[in-house]
Amino acid sequence: MSTTADAPTQTPSLSEKQQRILRYLKERADKQTYFKSRLIADDLDLSAKEVGTNMKAIEQGEFALSVEKWGYSSSTTWMVTT
Repeated sequence: MSTTADAPTQTPSLSEKQQRILRYLKERADKQTYFKSRLIADDLDLSAKEVGTNMKAIEQGEFALSVEKWGYSSSTTWMVTT
């Protein structure tokens, strides 16, 4: 069974917050590479800590994105590539 880049294989195992973050990243990853937790949090009405905690599941999952913790100045920065 094959999947498309738009259909992550493990989305059902993600929490609602994790799915929101994943959608957010997918919508923007083709135009932007680096994302700060606090800015994602502001856009999704979450705390930066919630974003950081939930990004681990996305970082470790097999989705159409590659997520890597990149930096820590003034908020954790994530490098996201498609």
